[in-house]
Amino acid sequence: MRLDHTWIAAHIPHQGQMCLLDEVLAHSPEEILCRASSHRSMLNPLRSAGRLHALCAIEYAAQAAAIYGALYGGPAAGGATFGMLASVRDVSLELTHLDELGEDLIVSVRNTGADANICMFEFTVSSGSRPLVSGRGSIVLKHSSAAVGRGGGVS
Repeated sequence: MRLDHTWIAAHIPHQGQMCLLDEVLAHSPEEILCRASSHRSMLNPLRSAGRLHALCAIEYAAQAAAIYGALYGGPAAGGATFGMLASVRDVSLELTHLDELGEDLIVSVRNTGADANICMFEFTVSSGSRPLVSGRGSIVLKHSSAAVGRGGGVS
């Protein structure tokens, strides 16, 4: 089964133009690799004054983490039903704006540890073979059936 934009939108809480990723290229219990082209769209909801700042790559990584959660940590796997990005650390930016890139973004998220309440990950957003934005993040997990969103997502 191909994990394309339609599959992604059905499994994470991000909808419409805010669902930024086009497809999952590869995934395993350790890592997920996604592709995105929405950084070039003038309709990207993260644009400010017509530009898309490189810090927005953190949201691309958070959405890849949400997909990872839907695949490996959602209710079907006995895991959380919802998660929220709690923190990012050690963020490194190699450019100022993502919208100046002609190539697709490749978003890599690697699970670095998790328990019942939190998931930690490292991320890199690249274009071609060039790493652009990297860092580490934490997601706080919720286990309530009253949680907003769809299984395993990160908001």
